[in-house]
Amino acid sequence: MGNSKSKISTSDIARCGLCTAIIAICSWIQIPTAVPFTLQTFGVFVTLGLLGGKLGTISVLAYIILGTCGLPVFAGFSSGMGVIIGTTGGYLFGFIAIALVMWLSEKLCGENYNNPVISVTSMIAGLLIMYAIGTAWFMMVYLKNTGSIGLGQVISWCVIPFIIPDILKILCASVIIKGVKKYVSA
Repeated sequence: MGNSKSKISTSDIARCGLCTAIIAICSWIQIPTAVPFTLQTFGVFVTLGLLGGKLGTISVLAYIILGTCGLPVFAGFSSGMGVIIGTTGGYLFGFIAIALVMWLSEKLCGENYNNPVISVTSMIAGLLIMYAIGTAWFMMVYLKNTGSIGLGQVISWCVIPFIIPDILKILCASVIIKGVKKYVSA
């Protein structure tokens, strides 16, 4: 007999599907600023905070798989392998890193993970890893397609403009998670 805790219930699947849809909807919402940004990472943080590491990671993976298969779930209603192998594809892979960091934090901290300081810290750690993966990917693709580019230039394009919005997304996500989590748990 298998461990019943390792099984995924029908309600788990429904919650994963709903949160995958939330990430997609958040990716379509674009905030027009000097450098426009979406609410994708906000959707990822809320998903992981509400569902936890295992189910949250499944939702993030489902989002990326749906977009890769051609459903227009990525930013700007885009999809396909072109997005995945394009300059911003590394940030999508970075969402998986955020999920894994938050899942690991959840495992290491146990019940203390619900402490806002710990959960926000894990979100920030995941965000930093996402920035690193996305920046390295951007540089690699840019080098292949356009030519050499310096790390400072890529950081000024792909990281610095997003730091404050991403911190605000983390803070908003933590407030929503705290208020909604009791209604989402099985």
